[in-house]
Amino acid sequence: MAYVSGAGAAAAAAAAIANAIKASGAIVEVDPAVFMTILGRERDSHPMVIVAQGGIIKTSYRYLTACRGFIFYTKSTNALMLPGYVDIITAQKIWTPS
Repeated sequence: MAYVSGAGAAAAAAAAIANAIKASGAIVEVDPAVFMTILGRERDSHPMVIVAQGGIIKTSYRYLTACRGFIFYTKSTNALMLPGYVDIITAQKIWTPS
């Protein structure tokens, strides 16, 4: 196994992030209010939302949904009151490339 340091490590990290983005597509981070607006616009299509609870010191809630080819992501300190027409999938963890 080869170890990379310095500029090589930074380049390898950047390449790994670029590959993660390519694999997952565009992820758009929005405020919780915007996320809820997006869900409202997709009411007739019964959107699916993936929810994960996390946090080490403070609890946070993370949400993902797909709309028109984009993945929308939000994070909130309080659980969002999702509408009844939303299909909810609970995940152990949501990871997004930074």
